[in-house]
Amino acid sequence: MTRFVRHGAGGVRLAVGVALGALTSTAELVFLLLTGPVLLVRRTPPHFVTAAARRLVRIERTRLTALLGAGENGEAGDRRVLAYLAVRWPVGLLGGGVLFLLLYGAVTTVAVLAGWLYGGRPDGIAPTWPILVYLFAAATVLLFLDLAGLAAVAAFERGLVRRFLGPDERALMRARIAELSASRAGIVAAVDAERRRIERDLHDGLQQRLVALGMLLGRARRNESRDLLRQAHEESRRALEELRDIAWRVYPAALDDLGLRDALATVAERCAVPVRVHCDLPDRPIKQVETAAYFTVREAVTNAAKHSGATLIDVSILRRGTLVIVMITDDGAGGADPGGGGLSGLARRVAALDGRFRVSSPAGGPTVVTAELPCA
Repeated sequence: MTRFVRHGAGGVRLAVGVALGALTSTAELVFLLLTGPVLLVRRTPPHFVTAAARRLVRIERTRLTALLGAGENGEAGDRRVLAYLAVRWPVGLLGGGVLFLLLYGAVTTVAVLAGWLYGGRPDGIAPTWPILVYLFAAATVLLFLDLAGLAAVAAFERGLVRRFLGPDERALMRARIAELSASRAGIVAAVDAERRRIERDLHDGLQQRLVALGMLLGRARRNESRDLLRQAHEESRRALEELRDIAWRVYPAALDDLGLRDALATVAERCAVPVRVHCDLPDRPIKQVETAAYFTVREAVTNAAKHSGATLIDVSILRRGTLVIVMITDDGAGGADPGGGGLSGLARRVAALDGRFRVSSPAGGPTVVTAELPCA
């Protein structure tokens, strides 16, 4: 029922958008007829012409964004704006014609039915079953054609906006270059941060344990103390565990040997908060995507366990078309900062693969971290 209402509202919005487009196309046609002689005489359009054209285009943008879902952004030049108005007005009039036929068919159908119900036989035609079936079939076909025509006009309108008012190839190329430059800078920053973290772990953790181990062994050698030897043995065990933990944080061997599912099982086992992992991939993704998915889950799970106060973390990994979707949800207090060190590093890692990274963490939770990784 909700879907039916939603589709119905969308159809009404589309019809209103096409109807308003027919009205604006009339204004655009009048504008072109009045300014056409000026445009033919002067090679450069005068300011008052371009100002009026841009005003009409702003109206069109508002209509298309609000009613037809065409929110194309971009700074179009004066000539592209005028070209858009020149090719759009026939489309607007076409949409008005299709809408007129739809309304005319509806009014005619209602008039015929009312005539049969209250007047008997309009135009001398008896309402027999074969005639009713014929008229119903014809009305259904015409209704379908009218609705398809409205949808086609709306699609044509969106295409014209992308073609004339959207960013041109140079603007798209500049945006792509800027995006790649930002991704490269983000990768460099992420690698530097990871190196500093490893150095800090080695210096502040493992190195101190090895120094303590050496001191214990020296004292044990001088005193021949079994108790000191036992402490040294225990210290060496802890140092080995810490070394393994650092190596695991740098890159888990299980990811290469066993795949993403088993590597994530290790993440779940090491986490202090219960973690449920659902990995539904038909085959192993490429190495870069698999690595990015693993580190996304590990960092998000670590953040949730440390800072959110969560009691349960759900991890879901699935394939959707050419994308691997990674989603981590926790039932914690929310309020996670996407600009924080861990999450921003994940965003840079995902962006390096042309993926999308989103964080939803309202106050009170839940927190949902989503990464979309292209694998084709």
